Amino acid sequence: MAKMEVGILGATGIVGQRYVSLLADHPWFEVRVVSASQASVGKKYREAAKWFIEPPMPEDIGELVVTPPDPQLFKREGVELVFSALPSEVAKQVEEDFAAAGFAVASDASAHRYDPDVPILIPEVNPSHLQIIEYQRRNRGWSGFIVTGSNCTTIGLVMTLKPLLDAFGIKRVLVATMQALSGAGYFGVPSMAILDNIIPYIKKEEEKVSSEPQKILGRFENGKILPANVPIGASCHRVNVLDGHTEAVFVELGRKASPEEVAKVFKEFQPEPQQLKLPTAPQPPIIVREEPDRPQPRFDRYAGEPPRAKGMAVVVGRIREEPVFETGIKYMLLSHNTIRGAAGNSVLTAELLKAKGWL
Repeated sequence: MAKMEVGILGATGIVGQRYVSLLADHPWFEVRVVSASQASVGKKYREAAKWFIEPPMPEDIGELVVTPPDPQLFKREGVELVFSALPSEVAKQVEEDFAAAGFAVASDASAHRYDPDVPILIPEVNPSHLQIIEYQRRNRGWSGFIVTGSNCTTIGLVMTLKPLLDAFGIKRVLVATMQALSGAGYFGVPSMAILDNIIPYIKKEEEKVSSEPQKILGRFENGKILPANVPIGASCHRVNVLDGHTEAVFVELGRKASPEEVAKVFKEFQPEPQQLKLPTAPQPPIIVREEPDRPQPRFDRYAGEPPRAKGMAVVVGRIREEPVFETGIKYMLLSHNTIRGAAGNSVLTAELLKAKGWL
């Protein structure tokens, strides 16, 4: 099968670098164009990108010359699919320009998440929402389209809420997050602010964690996504960890369930991407740890098999009853914020789009 040519918008930042790393040697996609701000245009990617992550920069992509975000230039290079890691204030217009020019845009930016005709996709949770693409094209007169991923904290949470909602129902959720530094970008949190410290505030994060799951867990009906009724209260905190968001989750279920029943539901969760055996789909998507002190970022951030899915699984542990709620359950989860929570989710979304005939 010939590989599809793809481009990356915002390729020099941390999430852009994750795209580069995850798409290197991908069986379905080949990176043809890397784009970044004007300061990087004309330089080879290896010169423009200060590489922050492991593994090392792929040599072939390092030799690509960074271009401006010009749809016509991308088109001349044969690109059909664009991954966006642009800052939200830039992404809104640029992503629309690419969709109008006929490109499929898989975005990690928040600029279009709340548009009523744009899905927030977590492939294991709401693949049926891809149907709204037809209405998006019709509404906007586009030949292309935009799909987005959710906030990096939301993805890990909703991955665990989906099987609970289906099996037991959910009345309400409380979550306290301990979020890694990479979620703020390389220049996001000064070292003097975070060393020997916890910062109990991340701008707009609690609002995103409370609102985005309603759309993701909602149902598609008559051309619209109808929000779910799952009240979520969140308290979000930045901690001195490089990668991997840890979350303490308290759920009031629709009916009583034991920790053993909850663990069984997590273990048996086998949604569409796993059934289709998509290249980046982790098998299983939720890993349950039995040890009393897991998950931990140092040991669990790269969970996921096969090798291409490392960092794509959500790890759950310490499942126990919560007696404050009559039907309460509580657990810890860990997900890699720039892989599962950002670039990896978009790559898996693109695989689903291709498998379902949207590309």
